[in-house]
Amino acid sequence: MELREQALRALCLCDPAEKAAAARALWTAPPALDTAAVLATPPALPGRPARPRLVPPKEVPQRSPFTREGRAALLHAVTHIEFNAINLALDAIWRFSAMPEAFYRDWLQVAAEEALHFTLLAEHLLTLGCTYGEHDAHDGLWAMTERTAGDITARMALVPRTLEARGLDATPPMQARLAKAGDARAVAILDIILRDEIGHVAIGNRWYAWLCARDGLEPVAHYAVLTERHGAPRLRPPFNHGARRAAGFSDAEIAALESKP
Repeated sequence: MELREQALRALCLCDPAEKAAAARALWTAPPALDTAAVLATPPALPGRPARPRLVPPKEVPQRSPFTREGRAALLHAVTHIEFNAINLALDAIWRFSAMPEAFYRDWLQVAAEEALHFTLLAEHLLTLGCTYGEHDAHDGLWAMTERTAGDITARMALVPRTLEARGLDATPPMQARLAKAGDARAVAILDIILRDEIGHVAIGNRWYAWLCARDGLEPVAHYAVLTERHGAPRLRPPFNHGARRAAGFSDAEIAALESKP
């Protein structure tokens, strides 16, 4: 099978470790790519394990890192985000046809790096007496992936450069709390994740700008339209200006985020 078919097959895998291994294997030895193929949507996406139980975001309890159990629950939530991030990268590869080859290579790199993040976190959870799936989680990242399935520009705008970009803002304060709690390994893993996520958000920014240029859209104004159309959450300050600029956000885009009531 060619690359996009194999990405879809990996997306359908339910076992998280198998999915992560498949994503990394595709990046290591990518098969031929057919950008024009239009693939049929399987009946149930994404493949996922029976646990964690998925609940509304408000039902996921707050997590303190200052007990072992609280730290495990906090890092479990991050692990779940990374699992969903593998899925959204694989989904971008198979779902959207007729894009430049570089688009698919970019998202294949994202899938492989998210797979590494998931693996590092899942392994660290074991040292805290926890396995992925033990705690309830929410499905906000994949829900937006579904809502933007029919609009590649909305997908680029609202998944990598909105929902994933929140991690650029949230990760340093989380690291500070974990450092205070004495979990140096978690801090080191989050260093890797933050470094890579800057690149992932930059990929979203690059393709969003490319799509807007292709279609004659003004990026800042169209972003406001898309957030309203698809019910994207309001992003709240403080924003990590340095990481966001490194990821390709312009000063105008950051100012627009900060000006929202």
